[in-house]
Amino acid sequence: MGKFLFQARAANGQVQTGQLEAASESEVRMRLKQQNLTPLKIVTTSATKTGKKSSGGFFDKKVASKELQIFTRQFAVLINSGIPVVDGLKMLSEGKRDKMLLEATKKVKLSIESGRTLADSLAAHPNVFDRFFVNMVRAGEQAGILDNIFQRLAIYMEKSEKLKKQIVGAMAYPAIVMVLAGGVVAAILLFVMPKMKTMYGTAELPALTQAVLDVSEFLQAKWYIFVGAMVVLPYVFLQWYKTPAGRSACDRFFIRAPLFGDLIQKSSIARMTRTLATLLSSGVSVIEALEIASRTSGNKVIEDTLIRCKESVTQGKPLASPLAREKMIPDMVTQMISIGEQTGNVDTMLNKIADFYEDDVENSVKSLTSMIEPIMMVGLGSIIATLVVAMYLPVFNLASVMGK
Repeated sequence: MGKFLFQARAANGQVQTGQLEAASESEVRMRLKQQNLTPLKIVTTSATKTGKKSSGGFFDKKVASKELQIFTRQFAVLINSGIPVVDGLKMLSEGKRDKMLLEATKKVKLSIESGRTLADSLAAHPNVFDRFFVNMVRAGEQAGILDNIFQRLAIYMEKSEKLKKQIVGAMAYPAIVMVLAGGVVAAILLFVMPKMKTMYGTAELPALTQAVLDVSEFLQAKWYIFVGAMVVLPYVFLQWYKTPAGRSACDRFFIRAPLFGDLIQKSSIARMTRTLATLLSSGVSVIEALEIASRTSGNKVIEDTLIRCKESVTQGKPLASPLAREKMIPDMVTQMISIGEQTGNVDTMLNKIADFYEDDVENSVKSLTSMIEPIMMVGLGSIIATLVVAMYLPVFNLASVMGK
């Protein structure tokens, strides 16, 4: 038996909080529903006291999304083939997989054999199976459609992985070019400029050449400062980003940044709507779906937006109403959700929105890549040209003096 903190909504719309002692989260949900309460949030007190709950930071050990995607697809195939859950888990725990995933699969199998539900067994491994995954499985177990749920999970994860690859691909190209450009410039300043300085002798140098030589000498004398900065600054930034204030400030900058901001906004909306559609179509409540989607949106701005919407929906308002007041949510999204609420097909509309923005992200990545290439080439070419001119400017001046 464990203690659970809960937040639930009564029939009159009021939100109640309290604590229950139960064997599992499913039992807490069942007891709340027997009291005509709709569960909004359930947290085990043991998880909060022991600190075992995942912090979600950059250095937390987690299973790669690709590994979990393959696991989910294979599990879906096994269940759809009529193989019992325990037997399916046994087969999946014998393959060549991520060690963390294999260990979790074995423990989940033992937990089910001891009488716990699949959802509760999965929830015991938050670094492998996140809240979205667990709630989808719980909804499938309660509705008796576990095979369909795993199919939806597999499709969702495949589309999410594809979207992630597109974003990473768009970001990786300029990052690689910038690193290479920095390496070329550093090599010129460290190895080429010192040799050119010996050629100049004691002659008076042009201002541009002298400035480049000063930078070269400083870099040679204080190289450890730059090396230390390259190691320390990224670490400090990542630690700051893990704080609520740091993540909020960075994500607000990212979503408003030129060139990449529009792409980040579209990808976050695509992920948000796809998550909501998958959860709602599986029978998860709107309140629970909004809370889960806020944690999987990938951007603090969108996360805060969904949290504000959840508070409005808890008070009985339709989802489109609070979304329409949010600047980061396009009008098309709120209009389509409003139509979906009026026709009773919110999940269908959310899927259409997600399809549209996923296609839009793919097109944006292609156009952004084609636009960045000439910009990067011009920028890199200008830097190299400036260094070359600085190196040979004294030679040109000397030639012009001798010509006179």
